[in-house]
Amino acid sequence: MIKFKTVNHDKDHMHLHLTIPPTIAVGKVVGIIKQNTSRELKQKFSFIRQVYWGTEAVWSEGYFVSTVGVDEAVIIAYIENQGKKDAGQTKFEIG
Repeated sequence: MIKFKTVNHDKDHMHLHLTIPPTIAVGKVVGIIKQNTSRELKQKFSFIRQVYWGTEAVWSEGYFVSTVGVDEAVIIAYIENQGKKDAGQTKFEIG
């Protein structure tokens, strides 16, 4: 059974915190989620069929996965804060 623990999004991507059985490959789970949500989105928002004409795909092919070898609390905090304004903790200078 796939269990969604935390879900959040930004403007152009989503973050999911899941538990999956060890008998199912991560890539298979990603495919199932993308396939099912794509179908539901197209049923609910019919204009999507015109936007993505010539393909059944709504989602991009890529995905990123990290297993909880990293501290689970860090992953949860990252997902929950997705899309919030940067608090200024990271300062980058270009040039």
